[in-house]
Amino acid sequence: MSVKIADRGLSYYPPESKMEVNMAKEKKLVEAITSMNEDFAQWYTDVVKKAELCDYTSVKGFMAIKPYGYAIWENIQHELDRRFKATGVQNVAMPMFIPESLLDKEKDHVEGFAPEVAWVTHGGLTELPERMCVRPTSETLFCDFYSRDIHSYRDLPRVYNQWCSVVRWEKETRPFLRTREFLWQEGHTAHATAEEAEERTIQMLNVYADFCEEILAIPVLKGVKTDKEKFAGAVSTYTIEALMHDGKALQSGTSHNFGDGFAKAFDVTFADKDNKIKHVYQTSWGMTTRIIGALIMVHGDDSGLVLPPRIAPTQVTVIPIAAHKEGVMDKAYALKEELAKNFRTTIDDSDKGPGFKFAEAEMRGIPVRIEVGPKDIEAGQAVIVRRDTREKITVSFDELSAKVGEILETMQKEMLERARAHRDAHTYTATNYEEFKDILVNKPGFVKAMWCGDRACEDKVKEELSATSRCMPFEQEELSDVCVCCGKKAKKMVVWGKAY
Repeated sequence: MSVKIADRGLSYYPPESKMEVNMAKEKKLVEAITSMNEDFAQWYTDVVKKAELCDYTSVKGFMAIKPYGYAIWENIQHELDRRFKATGVQNVAMPMFIPESLLDKEKDHVEGFAPEVAWVTHGGLTELPERMCVRPTSETLFCDFYSRDIHSYRDLPRVYNQWCSVVRWEKETRPFLRTREFLWQEGHTAHATAEEAEERTIQMLNVYADFCEEILAIPVLKGVKTDKEKFAGAVSTYTIEALMHDGKALQSGTSHNFGDGFAKAFDVTFADKDNKIKHVYQTSWGMTTRIIGALIMVHGDDSGLVLPPRIAPTQVTVIPIAAHKEGVMDKAYALKEELAKNFRTTIDDSDKGPGFKFAEAEMRGIPVRIEVGPKDIEAGQAVIVRRDTREKITVSFDELSAKVGEILETMQKEMLERARAHRDAHTYTATNYEEFKDILVNKPGFVKAMWCGDRACEDKVKEELSATSRCMPFEQEELSDVCVCCGKKAKKMVVWGKAY
């Protein structure tokens, strides 16, 4: 018998039920979560809400990030920030408002963001002499700052980053994936030479790629965006693209080389060693809270989140069985204290039944749970349960900490391997338009195909198939001599796909 818990949508199994300790691997513990095979979009929304990552607000298109969701973001911040600083990056803070005249200085940039800009027209009751936008990104602010802060080659490079929120007035929104305000980091650098700027652009892309694979267990494809898809005002945009469980692509991080275009628009100059006045070369790079959406969609299952151990706010949770019996809670607390020396560990000491606690731990994606009850204590052992495979392992108390560490490392490795296997199994090759069309319509995933370089072919694919060029991979393949769209001579292999 199960009892529905109305406020959280969990199925709670009473203590006397054998089901609480004998859960079959395939048992769907969280009945309120829609199966991803039934409705992936609804599954995603259910997971976001039931795992208490965020919630909707009275401000349409804006989300409230809850403690558990924010804890994931804090871990992302910590890991990225550490990697940034290892390359010489320093953190700064810039204003959130941009005067319209400042925004207008870079024509391509303005045109790229115009539809998404939110404007402030009044300060209190007084109409402003010049309206200001709420930053959709901060290139213009950094350029304005650099124009006053940089004078000599001795001031270069400037390698700055800020952690902040930005506002873009999106027409359609989904939690984490596309919201009108989102959290991110944006790096902005200035260099004496084009070579230094290009080196920094690639360096930061590699930082993102390594972070995604090593910490998030998300395999990514590295490449350069087409002119159609590159950042407004950039010379080139480099990207990491990830494939979600449903076969859609997600742009997970970008790094832009601005050349000297912004510097010329904003008069960012310096006196070089030869005493000549030159324009700086700039870069910009960013990763946002949408990466949490990627975590959900790459690793989640029908019971909720499945978090890679290195990013999980809680890596281990201790769940006492028959907590009312003598000695159980004392032992559970002792295990929690011991495990907390090496892992992010919690204990569920609430008065809820074990079945409820199991379901909640699964839904939150906690990598490992430790079950301990009277019979376990008597035998000097505990039960370890892996979230990703639901494998159960009985381990003595003396070996528990070492075994947990081993399991967490194995999980991290195997989650990346499974995600890479899924991506590779859903990456296809097309050499003619009919084949290309058939794959995009019937086989969700990445499609490799040759391209002539003509924007008209990109527009055709988007219009007819609702797909876009994701990137031109650094690792090029010669699949054929001609463009998959028009049959003209091919210039580049492009990875195409439908995207969030």
